[in-house]
Formats: sequence, structure tokens, C-alpha cells
Amino acid sequence: MNLFELARRLIEIESPTENEKEIATFLHAYLSSLKYNVSLQEAAPGRFNVLALAGTPGLIFSTHMDTVPPFIPFREDEDNLYGRGACDAKGILAAQIEAAQILRAGGEDRFGLLFVVGEERNSTGAIFANQAAPGSRFLINGEPTENRLAAGSKGALRVEIITRGITAHSAYPETGISAITKLLDMLAELRGMKFASDPVLGETTCNIGIIEGGIKANVIPDFARSEIMFRCVEPVASLKSRLDEMIAGRGELHYLFEAPAMKLNVVDGFETTMVAFTSDIPSLSNWGHPYMVGPGSILDAHSDHERISKRQLAEGVDTYVRLARRLLSG
Repeated sequence: MNLFELARRLIEIESPTENEKEIATFLHAYLSSLKYNVSLQEAAPGRFNVLALAGTPGLIFSTHMDTVPPFIPFREDEDNLYGRGACDAKGILAAQIEAAQILRAGGEDRFGLLFVVGEERNSTGAIFANQAAPGSRFLINGEPTENRLAAGSKGALRVEIITRGITAHSAYPETGISAITKLLDMLAELRGMKFASDPVLGETTCNIGIIEGGIKANVIPDFARSEIMFRCVEPVASLKSRLDEMIAGRGELHYLFEAPAMKLNVVDGFETTMVAFTSDIPSLSNWGHPYMVGPGSILDAHSDHERISKRQLAEGVDTYVRLARRLLSG
């Protein structure tokens, strides 16, 4: 398969987080047919990373196989490929495989490919893979940066707040306690908090992504829940301390996922950028000096129009080949 055919085939495979088995099976068979030394790593029950080695790896290309829901079928036009995962990160995955084939054709075999599960939720695959790194010196992690090397990325903290109350008839609210009202009060305080900023990484941001609670409009609710995602530039421990102080026993506070803000490696001659998202890089600390780059725009990721430019996808292959050769040449 050529670059666009491989990207299409990958996009056609539905692989939301926790349901990556089909795409892992496909990649295992495909990379084996290309004569890589391929193995599956069971990062969680029924969920497999794919590791493919060309030789003794000095450098690893890596990205993730999972996507956010919902599935969006593949389509294309003259300029773009569309569908869930087009830019985040199946187009990138195809570009890394194409770059690997070009390197091999030029006689280079000091590299490998690592494709992981769970990046969109909690980096399950990367955390597992980090326990058995092959001794590589460099990690090129693929995320949609429009083929510019990311000089830094924000951290992430995903938080769950649960409040509890007492059910009652809504006509007599004084006989109950509304868990939803308690939760809304806390979320209002959260929205009013002043968060840290960084001259390079920018502002910490907060997204209230999920609010759940109640059973009927005429019942005082005894349970409410919210999930919040922070994109942070301060140390995660500092932000957690402030949240602990704010909640102060008024609800249950659970930390579901965290990753630190990072300053990343760059190389002369490559355009750079800063990104507000995080990646698997913090969870792949044993895989070598990290670099983040890939085709596609993060503004198209997770959207209902997700796409990747064919031109940028082809340019991404060239970027990966040039960067790998520079790093491996010392």
C-alpha cells in the first residue's frame, strides 16, 4: 500500500479508546509482511501495543492507534483525507511507516516503530511500554503539529468531582439536599479561580467536559458528578494542592490522569511551534530524548470534520526521514 492507501485503511478501522484490538491486529500482520520483527504487548486485557523493529533501535517512531468517539467514516477529495483519526493520529501512523520504509531502502536499520493504545484517555499503552524500553536514544512522537517540531507542550490534569445529597420531593426542597446545587456552586468557584501562566507555554485552561446527575425534574438529586480537564503550565502537584484546598471536604475529588508540562528538544533547520495539548511523551521517558512532530492540524482533531491534507501528509514523511537521519547521524 502507498501512503494514502495505508492511511485510508487505518481510518476505516474503528478504534476508539479501549477498542483498539482490530487495528493492532491489522498492523501486526501488515508490518510482519514488510519483514519487521513485530510483537504485540498486552498493555491491558485485550488491548495491545504494536512494536516493530528493523534492527537494533537507536531511534523509535511512535504514535497512538486509538481515537476519540464517535466514528466518522472515511472519505476523500482531491486535497484531503477525512474521517476519525485522519490527523489524530492515523495519518501520522501511516507517514511514520512510509518514512521507515524509505530509511530501510537507504540501508538504515537502527530504528523501530511503537504504536500504542489509550493515549486519548490515560496513556495506558505508553505507561506499559515504558517498563520494557529497548534502549533507544531518540523518540520521535507523532502528533498533529503541522510538521513543526514542538518546543514545548502543556501538561494535563483530568479531575472528577462527585457530590452527594438527600433525595426528596421537589415541592419540598427543604426536606432534601441537592447534590447538583452543591456541584454547581463548586464549579462556579472553579471558573472564578486564577490559574498560572507561563511566558512560553501560555495560560492554564480549564474545560468542564462532563456534568451528570439527577433522575427526574421532580426529585431532589442525591448524586452529581463532573469531569474537568486542565491544560496546565504549572507543576501538577501545585494545581492539585489548590484544588484540594478549594473542595475541602465538600465533595469527593478524584485525580484520573496527569502529565507534566514539558520543554522538548528541537533541531536546527526545522520550524518549531508550541502546543497546548499533551501527549504520550511524559509516559515514554525510557525511550530516548523526545521530539514531537507530525502532519495535520490539532484544530481538525476531535472535530466532526477531522481531516488531513494530502500535501502535508506527504511532507510529513519527508520531515520524519530528515529528522531521523539527522539524529542517527549524531
